[in-house]
Amino acid sequence: MSDNSLDTIFAPASGHGRAAVCVIRISGNKTRFVLETIFSKLPTERRASLRHIIDPATGETLDQCLVLWMPGPASFTGEDQAELQIHGGIAVRQAVLKCLSAIEGCRAAKPGEFTRRAFLNGRMDLTAVEGLADLIDAETEAQRRQALRQMEGRVGEIIELWREDLLTALALMEAALDFSDEGDVADGQLEAQSMELIQRVRHAVDAELMNRTGERLREGLTIVLAGAPNAGKSTLLNALARREVAIVSPIAGTTRDVIETRLDLGGLPAVLVDTAGLRDSDDPIEQEGVARARKRAEDADIVLWLVAPGDNAENPPEGREIIRVATKNDLEHSSVTSDYSISATTGSGLSELIEGLEQRASRMMIGEDAIITRERHRKAMQDISECLERAVTLLQTNGLPELATEEIRLATRACGVMTGRIDVEDVLDRLFSSFCIGK
Repeated sequence: MSDNSLDTIFAPASGHGRAAVCVIRISGNKTRFVLETIFSKLPTERRASLRHIIDPATGETLDQCLVLWMPGPASFTGEDQAELQIHGGIAVRQAVLKCLSAIEGCRAAKPGEFTRRAFLNGRMDLTAVEGLADLIDAETEAQRRQALRQMEGRVGEIIELWREDLLTALALMEAALDFSDEGDVADGQLEAQSMELIQRVRHAVDAELMNRTGERLREGLTIVLAGAPNAGKSTLLNALARREVAIVSPIAGTTRDVIETRLDLGGLPAVLVDTAGLRDSDDPIEQEGVARARKRAEDADIVLWLVAPGDNAENPPEGREIIRVATKNDLEHSSVTSDYSISATTGSGLSELIEGLEQRASRMMIGEDAIITRERHRKAMQDISECLERAVTLLQTNGLPELATEEIRLATRACGVMTGRIDVEDVLDRLFSSFCIGK
């Protein structure tokens, strides 16, 4: 922890601008002193108290507020903490913040510093911190549920169970190495017990690595609109977004870059991507747009392959979930075999297409509660799996038990990286800088 980690910090925890109420949080070992300084009487612990805020420098009453006084360690940060619910006028807030900053040992908090202190004081593990960040950013009901589950520590609990199993397996292997010549220990007995624990954790980790619902739910299902120029991609994007996101023109090649917008598909998040029309072109700018379109279609979760009447489009990309959509059915009947026939202009067929997208999103994003929601999680889980795979191979092929033991140790360490027990300073700096002031 840095030298200023012992400072008492304060910050508004509510939005800026004029409001009915503004919440100001205070945390640190001088919180009690701050309350005794600005109030005539220390508030009762853990009960809302009505008080007048007095500027100690002038004796002037700044505001009437509700105050909550929460001594540590039973607080969000694990430190002495307080919350002032003042009136939300800009002048009131500025006056109170100026008063707090004048108290020796108090300073304005940095982004995410309250949550960082909660982590450093053992009130939350790193997966719970990430869940809190996701909860703040949640845009859909499903994202809210997943983030809340993670914030409440359920992911960390599972990782900790795996870690305990691996620590037991490690102890068994250490015992096998230290007491291999003892007559009361059957040959290979300790290694077999260790192998059982290793395999149990390994199978659980591999099952999670196969599950991408958590990442899709956090980041949004990627749905790419692809097809020939003038197939109606931009018109459909605007219709699904219910606003003018993309420029619509009868001129082929109008869309040259990737355009994205976010959707809520029945409570599930999605990113809808409009791309350049796929065709051969001598224009280097359009060529780049077409290359980007093909790349996004290859990486998409779902490709809406749009075909207008008279189109002679290339085949859709392989390996993706393809939904074939015949467009402009208000102008001319399409003979193309399709999953849906629509007119984005009149709205014909749109409700059926949206319902189909919601069903596919539900199938791809709802299932067993996922542990992996970020690339950091996937990397740590891959490290655990690879270490345990090598440990199993070494034990099964009668390899050096010392090497197998080291692989188990590395897998245990990777569990600690996942929950923030070790080697997370860089992760902390990136994560907490994304938090708002006051959180």
